[in-house]
Amino acid sequence: MIKKVLQYIVLGLAVYAAIVMLVINFYKDDPQAMIWQDREAFNNRYINKLKPDQDISINDVLETLGSPDLTYVKKQPDKMLQIVYYRTQLVKPDGITTQDECTGLLFEDGKLILWGPAASVAYEKAL
Repeated sequence: MIKKVLQYIVLGLAVYAAIVMLVINFYKDDPQAMIWQDREAFNNRYINKLKPDQDISINDVLETLGSPDLTYVKKQPDKMLQIVYYRTQLVKPDGITTQDECTGLLFEDGKLILWGPAASVAYEKAL
């Protein structure tokens, strides 16, 4: 009797562990469904992992981070610059997301070229 109960307990723990591993490995985070604190931390982690030699398109970023908090575009016949801002730090809890609460990602013709404070400066000087 005790042996059978222990078998069920072990089986239950194994099924539970399998479900947890499947969720961890295959469940994709949805930034749109997160509360603002979690989304802010998620955005910050993603942006901090970016490396200069990576080839990242704006579609890759939109797929991972979702809709940006702020977006600006400058366009000329030969090129287009787009800067998207994702909130990464709360400055003032007023319910309004401002540029100083965000980190900018600068794209030239859809490819990521800069991020962080340098992206904002380069965007302002461009075109």
